Amino acid sequence: MNNLLLFVRIFIFLLILIPCIGTAQNFLGGDVHGSFQLDAQTYKPDSAIGAPDVNEKLLMNGFLNVIYANGPFTAGIRYEGYLNPITGFDPRYKGQGIPYRFVQFKKGMFDLTAGNFYEQFGNGLILRSYEEWNLGYDNSIDGFRAKIEPVRGILLKGVIGKQRFFWDKGPAIVRGVDGEINFNDVIQQWAKARTRIILGGSFVSKYQDDEQIMTDESHMLSLPLNVGAWAARLNLIRGGFTLAGEYAMKINDPSAINNYIYKNGQAIWLSASYSVKGLGVTLSSKYIDNMSFKSKRTETSNALDINFLPPLTDQYSYSLAAIYPYATQPNGELGILGQVVYTIPKKSKIGGKYGTTIKLAYSSTNDIKRSAVNDTTSIGQPGTDGYEAGLFGRGDTRYYEELNVELSRKFNPSFKAILFYLYQMYNIEVIEGHTGEPVVYAHTAVADLVYRINDTHSLRAELQHLWSQQDKGDWAMGLLEYTISPHWFVVVFDQYNYGNPDKDKRFHYYNVGFGFMHESSRIELRYARQREGIICVGGVCRNVPASNGFTLTLTSSF
Repeated sequence: MNNLLLFVRIFIFLLILIPCIGTAQNFLGGDVHGSFQLDAQTYKPDSAIGAPDVNEKLLMNGFLNVIYANGPFTAGIRYEGYLNPITGFDPRYKGQGIPYRFVQFKKGMFDLTAGNFYEQFGNGLILRSYEEWNLGYDNSIDGFRAKIEPVRGILLKGVIGKQRFFWDKGPAIVRGVDGEINFNDVIQQWAKARTRIILGGSFVSKYQDDEQIMTDESHMLSLPLNVGAWAARLNLIRGGFTLAGEYAMKINDPSAINNYIYKNGQAIWLSASYSVKGLGVTLSSKYIDNMSFKSKRTETSNALDINFLPPLTDQYSYSLAAIYPYATQPNGELGILGQVVYTIPKKSKIGGKYGTTIKLAYSSTNDIKRSAVNDTTSIGQPGTDGYEAGLFGRGDTRYYEELNVELSRKFNPSFKAILFYLYQMYNIEVIEGHTGEPVVYAHTAVADLVYRINDTHSLRAELQHLWSQQDKGDWAMGLLEYTISPHWFVVVFDQYNYGNPDKDKRFHYYNVGFGFMHESSRIELRYARQREGIICVGGVCRNVPASNGFTLTLTSSF
């Protein structure tokens, strides 16, 4: 009850504060803008679902970004606080301070940054630094960055620094250069050509001091102090066709992730797409072999990733469809993806008055094929070359497979419906590390219905069902959301695990909340019983433990 009263007081205070928050402000001849987010959660022990007793009773994550821009200069800071980190976030975030600050000068051909920055080379196969607040993920680089565009169509980048490691920095120095040339911009005669060609290349290396790592009581590893990686990429565009690809290679980099083997790593990502009005088709494939690239050899969490391995699966906002998300396997995977989006023309017999959109997607990911380097070395043995693997060799173990179909149609000015079906094959032993558990086969169906009552009032309903004979069995879910535009919304839903093989664990996971929106600010208060699981964004995942309590979220930008 005390937690409820505290949250009600905070909610009322923030409700009064929100309308006072404006847009960018003028200060000393420049503009000040930024963003703010606060997430707070109370905890009540709930032994039935495994929600632990949290000593603090209330935990909070929050940040404030403030950016000042004046002519060619931009400077910014981000204050963060984790008092203490919400459960599921890495406890090493505990504390508060300013982990992100920078000064940037941008004029003419030069773009120079000192301090923290985010950067990506190509598709990120050898370097990508970014931040994802909901995952507790931040691998920003603290150092120097230079971007130079000597002529239109040629862009050169150089970076050097250390990565953020919670409230400290990683032990390795990360250095990298990238160059990209757009031939149609550089060569005047090609400026109006139908075919556009963009070529790029990158090199990244890390330096980490030596350390003692033993594979057993008598064998200490001889570690490379400098580890280099390179990548080359090509984009071809002609009319509605796009063909893109990137290949990357990394020299031996023994680490805790790859069990301290000395094998070189490599990755290739390919994508072909075609789009015209009403139709889009995409085919993609990727091959990853030993491509974990971190600025600390012994780190096994999501922290200190230098590179990013893009996923070939969809991300789902429907809660039951998101129970089994795929997490990228950096030690090796071979994936394919095919997507088709087609809009049946409006005012046709099948498309109806407003048209009908159909989306169809299929993806599959397997292990890669490995063989022993010799008769006396087991595959993956620490301190050896690990194994041999040929490019695009597919292993026998399937990690993940999905097929989804989505049908979206507006029937009249007041009513719109989305029907969605998803089939998943989920290797829970590999993806979540649940040793010995059988592969999960799941079928999920969703009906998402929106009825617009008048210009300001609307009602949305979701009906979801997941069928599975493995893991926690069948689920059903119902949601109602009432919106009074432009400020208010109320939502209530319940996930019911009625098909759990253990009858004593057939729980309801209910959720009720409401929120207020004003311009670019939003405040939301919920009470929820949260099931245990994982959430993933872009193939990067974190665990979400079971919980029972209130959640308060405030977001704003100015």
